[in-house]
Formats: sequence, structure tokens, C-alpha cells
Amino acid sequence: MMMPSISTGWTIVLSKPSISTAIPLRRYKFGEFSLTVLGDIESQDERQYRYILAVIQGENPEPGLYVTAERGSGEELAMRVMMGDGDEVIGHSDQWCDLDKFTDESISIVSRVLDLSDETPYQLM
Repeated sequence: MMMPSISTGWTIVLSKPSISTAIPLRRYKFGEFSLTVLGDIESQDERQYRYILAVIQGENPEPGLYVTAERGSGEELAMRVMMGDGDEVIGHSDQWCDLDKFTDESISIVSRVLDLSDETPYQLM
């Protein structure tokens, strides 16, 4: 699976979820980044999100990276990475219906994309 690359300086995310309401389920500190996993998502776009992991750098109020699990046809969810230079579906699985499995895979993706292999994520909530 090819992973998009990202620099440490954020750009505006061109493709991002249009969230109306969501419930924060978990929060993590991962190096200089804050990660929030959202559930019970209502959005204004055509996608039906099961979960969204939003990544914020430092004190920046806007996420610069999202990992989503989206409902499609059938039982499988599509996992999508959204960044400043666009978005890409990187896989499909029914396992991402489970919060723990989605969170573990999303954190692994964030670690690779942001080159955080020397960091350990710490759950805050």
C-alpha cells in the first residue's frame, strides 16, 4: 500500500470531511501531534463516516490530516487518508467497523505518513 507523504508544515486540507456533529471517542498525544477519534458522525457531504481520526499539529486549530472509515456498499468500510494534496482510499475491510481496530490501523498510518516511528502514542481519553 503506497502512503501519501506530508511535510511537517501543514497546508490547507482541500478534501476534508464536512462534519455537522460528531462525538469524540478517544484522544491521543503522538509526538507534537494531537489525534482525536470521532464517532456518531453526521456530515454534510455524500460520505457516510463510521469513524474519523483527525490529526492536529501543535496549537494549530485545524486538522491537517484525516483518516476515515466510510460506509460503502456491503459490509466493508473504505479507509481514506485526506491531506492537503488530496485524498486516497487505501483499503477496504470489515474489521474497521471495530473502534479498536480502526484506531490501531489509523495510528499506524499516521505514524508512517508523519514519520513518527520514534514516538509512542499516549491515550488521553
